[in-house]
Amino acid sequence: MTAKRNTSTRDRHRRIIAADQPACHWCNNPINYEAHHLDPNAFQIDHVIPLDRGGPDTLDNIVPAHRSCNRAKSDRIIHNTGVDYITERNWN
Repeated sequence: MTAKRNTSTRDRHRRIIAADQPACHWCNNPINYEAHHLDPNAFQIDHVIPLDRGGPDTLDNIVPAHRSCNRAKSDRIIHNTGVDYITERNWN
């Protein structure tokens, strides 16, 4: 079942996240929090697990993103383990 969008909840989440002005969750570059909402570098909130994929409309499922990163991600679920694997093997 898809969670319903709620404008007042979205605005509250935006204020909470924007207060610290964090970098984009997806590319880790700074976000222009003063940019026009149609600017590719503008701040948007993005659901890690999209609402239409069953994700909740809760603060723990929302991250800051550039408008362009949010649009590029679309409704996909990106699995990022945060782990870099380093090996001694020569792959040549």
